[in-house]
Amino acid sequence: MARLSRIVVPNQPVHIMHRGNNRQDIFESEEDMSRMTEDIAHVLSKSDCHLHAYVIMRNHLHLLITPAEKEQLSRFMQAVANRYVRFFNATRNRTGPIWEGRFKSCLVDSENYLFTLYRYIEMNPVKANMVKNIADYPWSSY
Repeated sequence: MARLSRIVVPNQPVHIMHRGNNRQDIFESEEDMSRMTEDIAHVLSKSDCHLHAYVIMRNHLHLLITPAEKEQLSRFMQAVANRYVRFFNATRNRTGPIWEGRFKSCLVDSENYLFTLYRYIEMNPVKANMVKNIADYPWSSY
Protein backbone atom coordinates (compact mmCIF):
# COMPACT_ATOMS: atom_id res chain seq x y z
CA MET A 1 0.00 0.00 0.00
CA ALA A 2 1.39 3.40 -0.97
CA ARG A 3 2.04 6.04 1.66
CA LEU A 4 -0.47 8.86 1.93
CA SER A 5 0.81 12.23 0.82
CA ARG A 6 1.46 14.77 3.55
CA ILE A 7 -0.90 17.67 3.86
CA VAL A 8 1.33 20.71 3.53
CA VAL A 9 -0.01 24.14 2.68
CA PRO A 10 2.49 26.85 1.78
CA ASN A 11 2.85 29.46 4.52
CA GLN A 12 0.76 27.40 6.95
CA PRO A 13 2.40 26.17 10.21
CA VAL A 14 2.98 22.45 10.71
CA HIS A 15 3.65 20.53 13.92
CA ILE A 16 6.44 17.99 13.40
CA MET A 17 7.34 15.13 15.72
CA HIS A 18 10.28 12.84 14.97
CA ARG A 19 11.03 9.96 17.32
CA GLY A 20 14.02 7.72 17.86
CA ASN A 21 13.75 4.18 16.52
CA ASN A 22 11.92 1.95 19.00
CA ARG A 23 11.63 5.04 21.26
CA GLN A 24 15.33 4.76 22.05
CA ASP A 25 17.29 7.78 23.26
CA ILE A 26 18.97 9.50 20.33
CA PHE A 27 20.01 12.62 22.22
CA GLU A 28 22.22 11.15 24.92
CA SER A 29 24.40 14.12 25.86
CA GLU A 30 24.65 17.89 25.82
CA GLU A 31 26.85 17.52 22.73
CA ASP A 32 24.03 15.65 20.96
CA MET A 33 21.48 18.31 21.88
CA SER A 34 23.83 21.07 20.81
CA ARG A 35 24.52 19.33 17.51
CA MET A 36 20.80 19.05 16.76
CA THR A 37 20.26 22.76 17.41
CA GLU A 38 23.22 23.51 15.11
CA ASP A 39 21.83 21.20 12.42
CA ILE A 40 18.41 22.85 12.62
CA ALA A 41 19.96 26.33 12.39
CA HIS A 42 22.20 25.30 9.48
CA VAL A 43 19.38 23.79 7.45
CA LEU A 44 17.03 26.70 8.27
CA SER A 45 19.62 29.12 6.86
CA LYS A 46 19.48 27.27 3.54
CA SER A 47 15.74 26.61 3.39
CA ASP A 48 12.60 28.61 2.94
CA CYS A 49 11.11 27.57 6.27
CA HIS A 50 10.45 29.53 9.44
CA LEU A 51 10.84 27.86 12.85
CA HIS A 52 8.45 29.09 15.54
CA ALA A 53 9.05 26.67 18.42
CA TYR A 54 11.03 23.52 19.16
CA VAL A 55 12.03 21.15 21.92
CA ILE A 56 14.63 18.41 21.85
CA MET A 57 13.87 15.56 24.25
CA ARG A 58 15.95 12.43 24.85
CA ASN A 59 14.15 10.24 22.34
CA HIS A 60 12.28 12.69 20.11
CA LEU A 61 11.90 16.26 18.99
CA HIS A 62 9.05 18.61 18.23
CA LEU A 63 9.15 21.45 15.73
CA LEU A 64 6.56 24.06 14.88
CA ILE A 65 7.55 25.22 11.44
CA THR A 66 6.11 27.07 8.46
CA PRO A 67 7.35 26.14 4.98
CA ALA A 68 7.03 28.76 2.24
CA GLU A 69 6.49 26.04 -0.36
CA LYS A 70 5.00 22.57 -0.12
CA GLU A 71 8.26 20.75 -0.97
CA GLN A 72 10.32 22.70 1.56
CA LEU A 73 9.07 20.80 4.61
CA SER A 74 10.25 17.37 3.44
CA ARG A 75 13.56 18.80 2.20
CA PHE A 76 14.13 20.53 5.51
CA MET A 77 13.35 17.44 7.60
CA GLN A 78 15.40 15.15 5.36
CA ALA A 79 18.44 17.43 5.63
CA VAL A 80 18.15 17.83 9.42
CA ALA A 81 17.59 14.12 10.05
CA ASN A 82 20.39 13.00 7.72
CA ARG A 83 22.92 15.47 9.16
CA TYR A 84 22.16 14.27 12.67
CA VAL A 85 22.28 10.56 11.76
CA ARG A 86 25.72 11.00 10.21
CA PHE A 87 26.95 12.76 13.36
CA PHE A 88 25.32 10.24 15.73
CA ASN A 89 26.68 7.22 13.90
CA ALA A 90 30.17 8.67 13.45
CA THR A 91 30.53 9.58 17.13
CA ARG A 92 29.44 6.10 18.21
CA ASN A 93 31.22 4.08 15.54
CA ARG A 94 27.94 2.57 14.35
CA THR A 95 25.81 2.40 11.22
CA GLY A 96 22.14 2.27 10.40
CA PRO A 97 19.00 4.26 11.04
CA ILE A 98 18.17 5.97 14.32
CA TRP A 99 14.77 7.48 13.40
CA GLU A 100 11.49 5.59 13.68
CA GLY A 101 10.25 5.83 10.12
CA ARG A 102 8.83 9.04 8.69
CA PHE A 103 8.38 12.10 10.81
CA LYS A 104 4.83 12.81 11.87
CA SER A 105 3.23 16.06 10.79
CA CYS A 106 0.00 17.84 11.55
CA LEU A 107 -1.23 20.97 9.81
CA VAL A 108 -2.02 23.84 12.17
CA ASP A 109 -5.42 25.07 11.07
CA SER A 110 -6.31 27.70 13.64
CA GLU A 111 -4.75 30.39 15.81
CA ASN A 112 -6.04 28.67 18.95
CA TYR A 113 -4.35 25.40 17.95
CA LEU A 114 -1.15 27.31 17.14
CA PHE A 115 -0.90 28.75 20.66
CA THR A 116 -1.84 25.40 22.19
CA LEU A 117 1.07 23.83 20.29
CA TYR A 118 3.54 26.49 21.45
CA ARG A 119 2.63 25.64 25.04
CA TYR A 120 2.61 21.88 24.45
CA ILE A 121 6.02 21.88 22.73
CA GLU A 122 7.79 24.12 25.21
CA MET A 123 6.24 22.46 28.29
CA ASN A 124 7.29 18.94 27.21
CA PRO A 125 10.33 18.78 29.55
CA VAL A 126 8.21 19.89 32.52
CA LYS A 127 5.54 17.27 31.78
CA ALA A 128 8.30 14.64 31.47
CA ASN A 129 9.59 15.67 34.94
CA MET A 130 12.98 16.62 33.50
CA VAL A 131 12.78 20.12 35.01
CA LYS A 132 10.38 21.93 37.32
CA ASN A 133 10.60 25.21 35.42
CA ILE A 134 10.79 25.41 31.63
CA ALA A 135 13.35 28.23 31.93
CA ASP A 136 15.76 25.61 33.33
CA TYR A 137 15.65 23.51 30.15
CA PRO A 138 18.12 24.83 27.55
CA TRP A 139 17.04 22.66 24.61
CA SER A 140 13.83 24.41 23.66
CA SER A 141 12.75 27.63 22.06
CA TYR A 142 11.46 28.92 25.38
